[in-house]
Amino acid sequence: MRLIRHPLSFCLTVFAVLIATPAMAQPTLAPFKDDLFANRVVEERDGGAFRVVDYDEMRDINGRDAVPERRAKRAYLDLSVRRQESALALQTQAGLVLFLATGKTRGASVITIFLHGQGGDEKLGSRDLTFGGNFNRIRNLMARNGGLYVTPTFRDFGEAGAEQIASLIDELLKRSPDAEVIVACGSMGGAICHRLANRASTVADLAGLIFLAAPPAGDFLSSTAFRARVPVFIAHGSRDPVFAIDDAERLYEQLRNGAGTYPVRMDRYESGNHGTPIRMVDWRRTINWMLSN
Repeated sequence: MRLIRHPLSFCLTVFAVLIATPAMAQPTLAPFKDDLFANRVVEERDGGAFRVVDYDEMRDINGRDAVPERRAKRAYLDLSVRRQESALALQTQAGLVLFLATGKTRGASVITIFLHGQGGDEKLGSRDLTFGGNFNRIRNLMARNGGLYVTPTFRDFGEAGAEQIASLIDELLKRSPDAEVIVACGSMGGAICHRLANRASTVADLAGLIFLAAPPAGDFLSSTAFRARVPVFIAHGSRDPVFAIDDAERLYEQLRNGAGTYPVRMDRYESGNHGTPIRMVDWRRTINWMLSN
């Protein structure tokens, strides 16, 4: 398998510079616009592992967006990170994987991969202007801390898609062998994460799984990831019409109360909808917690 430059007009010439940049260890992510992206927590339990976050559309959409749901206000953005973006592709046995890479493509200290849901593609998770600028924040957090942020697309949400993402992780780690790998799954992308959780070779490389409005976990408690105690973060809107929050909370309770000291956290966005966790997840808090485990 080999990485190739994807022939899109927005490919940047900085790829060669990124490859030449030496590795720099970074155990935690330094702050970036933390005050602007801070969640309003109204209730906590389990020592802060479970949080109820107040969500209000007038404040958290209209108050953050210059054009609601289309363009975040300038204060929430730093578009200079686009200079560290490359459009790439990986040929795997399961087919070609297109992806956008932001940050260090070699010698990264941490790699965060975002898997889109139904109808998405490799561009979704690298859109700076939408979701209140939260994707711009994770891109900046990775790029500013010696990390790499990757947003791929894949064939399907079944075994072929999981094989493509597993191959992508393998290839990225050849270039950053000391990196911690965190996979964040949005909506139906969670189906890929559940499949990765049962692949022993992939689980060995995972520092965490983030489920953002994802479908039910199914057999997670019998998975390889569970036995390996891979940290899990769950974020879900209380009125999600696509995947009910009950299943997400059930998984949290099973891990928290039925598995002893299993490393799990959950944010419940009160009155939040299906897309709320992607807009509101506190990337820095979540990733730093996973790295600490």
